[in-house]
Amino acid sequence: MKLKYCISRVFIVLFMVLVGLVAVSNASQGSGDNTLQLSGSFTHSQGADSGVLNLDVAYGRLLTDSLEIGILQYLGYSFIDNADDTWVASTIPYINYHFSGSSGSDKFLPFVGAFIGASYNDEDTTGTIGPQLGFKSFVKDSTFILVRYRYEWFFDELTVDDVEDSKSDGNHVVTLGVGFIF
Repeated sequence: MKLKYCISRVFIVLFMVLVGLVAVSNASQGSGDNTLQLSGSFTHSQGADSGVLNLDVAYGRLLTDSLEIGILQYLGYSFIDNADDTWVASTIPYINYHFSGSSGSDKFLPFVGAFIGASYNDEDTTGTIGPQLGFKSFVKDSTFILVRYRYEWFFDELTVDDVEDSKSDGNHVVTLGVGFIF
């Protein structure tokens, strides 16, 4: 248990150091720029019979210095002991408004946005919609760290092998990744 907290603290400190490197950059996000964002995670709860690998790739286009539209492709793959592995994917168009001018040189860009898209697996498909918020923290002129939170509501619940998960009609999704402007 103590090891788990120690690893968490190390991760948080490393992240804070990385975000602290922002002071040496001159952020450059402007109208007409494109963004590519990459993130991923793996979770395996202690004593659990499953683990989940998550990968996100997003492409965005800045219509103005503050308004970005884009599309996010998400893939989650669950590794389950003594059962069939499962996967779920989401294709989600989004729109984000960045609050430029919140820091002296826009090295830190908070944003709010919304999305609507589809989540699916090999047995089922449903729509998803929701709000999102987060920030881009620039570490180089065209490279940023992305922190994003979104809540996704599903139009219908996804089923896997005729088993329904009725504990929630939505998900909290927190993303930590890296992005590039070109």
